[in-house]
Amino acid sequence: MTTHYSIGQFAQKCGLSVDTLRYYEKKAIVQSHRKENGHRYYTESDLEWAQFIVRLKHTGMSIKHIAEYAELRRQGDVTIPKRLQLLFAQKNALHAKQQELADHLAFLEQKISLYQTMSHTK
Repeated sequence: MTTHYSIGQFAQKCGLSVDTLRYYEKKAIVQSHRKENGHRYYTESDLEWAQFIVRLKHTGMSIKHIAEYAELRRQGDVTIPKRLQLLFAQKNALHAKQQELADHLAFLEQKISLYQTMSHTK
């Protein structure tokens, strides 16, 4: 039997707010299913997808690119090369950010070292 989650249960499980889920539906990033009464529900497969989206968001990927990725995913495996391009672009952006942070840390460490040396000589 397939597990069905209400929008509230699903929001809690994937760590997104109900409002964010509705927004993502409007952007065609997440798709819900509908019961006969019109209420939304989500499945385990939807949960895996939402968790992947959350991870992409944590990498700093823009909603625009996440929506593009979601559209490519809906089009099937033929779009894997384009999806890889998006993932590699995000990976490169993260590496650039990592280098930027390393530069900032080196600056702070140099300044701290200078001040520590100055305070020990007095």
